[in-house]
Amino acid sequence: MDKEAVLTHILKSNDTSTLLGGELPVSVMKNNKYISPLTSEAQGTDRNVDDNWPSVDVAVHTALSGGNRPVVLLGPEGSGKTTALEKLVVGWAKGEHLQKFSFVFHFRFRELNSLNGTLSLETLMLRHHGRLPPESVPQLLQNPEGVLFVFDDLDQWKHSLDRSVLPPCSDPGQAVPVSCLVSSLLHGSLLKGAAFVVASRSAECQKFLSITRVQVLGFLEPQREAYFKGFFVADPAAANKARVHMESTLGFYDVCTSPRFCWTVCSVYKSLMDAGAKLPETLSQLYVDILVLLIQTLQLNEAHSRDLVLALGKMASHCLLDQHSSCTKEEMDSFGLQPFLSSVGSFLRVDGDRSDGRVFSFHSQLMQDFILATAFLLDTSTSEGVEKMLEKHKGRATFVDVFLSGLSGPLHRRPLETLLGEMNSDRITNFTRWFKSTSEVMLKEWYKEKHHRCFHLLLQAQNESLVKEIVTPSARIGISYGDLTLQDCAALNYVATCLGKMELLNLYRTRNLTKEQAETLAPTMSLSQKINLTDSSLSTDAVPHLASALSRGITKELDFSQSHLGDEKFKILCAGLRDCKLHTLKLRACKLTEAICGDLASVLTSGAPQLCVLDMPFNPIGDQGFVKLCKALQSPLCKLQELQLQKCELTAASMEVFSAALCSGQSEMRKVDLTHNVIGERGVKALCESLQHPLCKLKGLNLFGCELTAECCPGLSEALMSEHCSLTDLDLSVNELFQEGALLLCQALRRPGCPMEKLSLQRCELTQPVFEELGSVLRGGSSRLKSLIVGINEVGDQGVKHLWDAVAHPSCLLEELDVEMTGLTDDCVQDLCAALRANKTLKSLELRNNLLTDDSVPALVLVMQDSDNMLEMNLKYNDFSEDVFEMMDECDKIRY
Repeated sequence: MDKEAVLTHILKSNDTSTLLGGELPVSVMKNNKYISPLTSEAQGTDRNVDDNWPSVDVAVHTALSGGNRPVVLLGPEGSGKTTALEKLVVGWAKGEHLQKFSFVFHFRFRELNSLNGTLSLETLMLRHHGRLPPESVPQLLQNPEGVLFVFDDLDQWKHSLDRSVLPPCSDPGQAVPVSCLVSSLLHGSLLKGAAFVVASRSAECQKFLSITRVQVLGFLEPQREAYFKGFFVADPAAANKARVHMESTLGFYDVCTSPRFCWTVCSVYKSLMDAGAKLPETLSQLYVDILVLLIQTLQLNEAHSRDLVLALGKMASHCLLDQHSSCTKEEMDSFGLQPFLSSVGSFLRVDGDRSDGRVFSFHSQLMQDFILATAFLLDTSTSEGVEKMLEKHKGRATFVDVFLSGLSGPLHRRPLETLLGEMNSDRITNFTRWFKSTSEVMLKEWYKEKHHRCFHLLLQAQNESLVKEIVTPSARIGISYGDLTLQDCAALNYVATCLGKMELLNLYRTRNLTKEQAETLAPTMSLSQKINLTDSSLSTDAVPHLASALSRGITKELDFSQSHLGDEKFKILCAGLRDCKLHTLKLRACKLTEAICGDLASVLTSGAPQLCVLDMPFNPIGDQGFVKLCKALQSPLCKLQELQLQKCELTAASMEVFSAALCSGQSEMRKVDLTHNVIGERGVKALCESLQHPLCKLKGLNLFGCELTAECCPGLSEALMSEHCSLTDLDLSVNELFQEGALLLCQALRRPGCPMEKLSLQRCELTQPVFEELGSVLRGGSSRLKSLIVGINEVGDQGVKHLWDAVAHPSCLLEELDVEMTGLTDDCVQDLCAALRANKTLKSLELRNNLLTDDSVPALVLVMQDSDNMLEMNLKYNDFSEDVFEMMDECDKIRY
């Protein structure tokens, strides 16, 4: 095959680069400006964009060396597929690569569409690809492994690839319809063993072909930087200015990865910078500038310019509604474009050689949507409202409402009105009214997608007063949970910046918050009083942006629960925590270890943060980590008042240091939760010493499931009887205290002045004598107990009766009583109801998981209806039948 002829043919072009069509592949290759787009596997991947993605060139070469399945480049319009394919052929013709192939054929599907009748593969290669000498055909047919077909624009193919639609062809000399020829080639029944590289915007071909899929990402940040430098080669400062501006104002749109879009942006920016004009701030403003440049190039008067845009608007609507990507000359005439056919090349892609066989299509979906929006606002010939127009194009025109919002502002549309005349003021008013009314409804609902759409429109409008008018205090702007796109981040950030403050930035379950997303959201983070990152994940390079936002912001609460933050990221975060306004930090189950406790201690003693609540359970920090935190508690700069350390692998070994911190006179600690740590008798002894110290301020202590026994109770009793003890809330649940230990605690509760207000003894192996003693304490007149939780102790009706008697006594101050799973039956109901009628303080009664039956229900419903103080009775999981559900429904204070 004559490689020189192939090279000459592919590097020859009479077309010229257009603003919307991008720089031609020929120009790119001749001027050595080619930058290979990047690719990724099409299937899901956890890679970050900072990883080394393979280039298209490398991915194609690798795929071709791995087998003879068709290699399909999949990517959106303008992502660089066409240039990459032509570069592939040029490289082969120059002897640079793929030299195992003796023959390379390059076709475009949109050109194959125009071939009518039947023809054979031999004829196709000879007649329609004239670089093949006829004498080479036998060699080609005998060695199909040496043949490579390169096809572009598969998504433009008008025929089916379903092999069941047309019978396969296997004879290269047999004349068949072109549709059969192409299908047989790609399926491997014709010229079996040949290799194929195919480019397509759509993955539809996957349904019919066994392919190797290469997903084209286009240009990521490094490629864009190189591209802008190449475009503004004589002015590096202009290149940097243009790129930085595009990244900050448009970089969150996927279209910015398109080499074609980069060409358009560079061209527009250069024109504006040369004229000393302001660069666009939004996508809408960019397309206003594009349309202005295109119209100025045509040098039409106002009337003709207006007619041209209106006609293009009809074409755009037709393409969307009929789902045709292209239009014939007859259709163009029907839209009123006949006078402009010689000029539409500036706006449209024109394919076909003969005038009557030409087809016209928009270069991009974005331009098509923008033309539709502009024409709609220009049109005065119909009374169609915006809602009807949007509904008509729903699901097809993605950006029409976005562009309508951008064009609704007088400053934004003024450059167009200078060339096209004034837009329809009624339609602009109609859009604004529709936008306000729909936004008011959307922002009171819980659908985050609708919220984000509203924010996208506000971003395009660039109207701060409109934001404040639409996003009222009743709007639920804190529901941005789940994964966010970079566009969502930018839109949300714009709204938050206009508002000046957000109560909640809810990023719940956001997967892999990237550096770009965090950087975009950083101002919003600074303006948020609470940031929720529960069950979320951040890339490592996103954390510095969060840290920076915290250091300069107003955030009072940060919740990282179940985020698997890890030591490395937390250490980075600490840079921001040392200089912030945080009051509450939640780090539940973040996979933190002893390694971060020194950094955390440094934060607590830095003097800047007002951190009062540290919630970090289910992190294996161990005794060594806790000792580091305890040293921080002894600093006068530490303001910590509440510490949650459930299941942190602590033992008695660290309790003495903790006790010393509580007694130091510097600690502000008020509440500590040590649930599910193996504290034991030795650890409790150390804590009890601090409880008796006059400088200890501890009021709440949770020792749930800490492997305590009755041997711990003498020390606890002694501590509670101390005049210096300030403990008001003690949880000893799920410990084997038994009767002996519990009775000792009851003695302490009798002490006049005992501050205890809430006591939890759930599942502590309590007995009837203990319940009798508790009842006596409650009736004694000196107890301050308001909450008593003694569920899951099997004492039956006789044991709990002592508590009913206490509840009925005027000296009892209980507001909450929990007797879940204590073995209660219907026999207790009479005493229970009598107690509730006599009591004036009880508000909540927990009766779950007992043995009450339908017979109890009438009396319980009646007493709850009659009680003024009772707010809730929980009867779940008793032995009720459906027959009494309706009766219980009559009382909204009963849960069942």
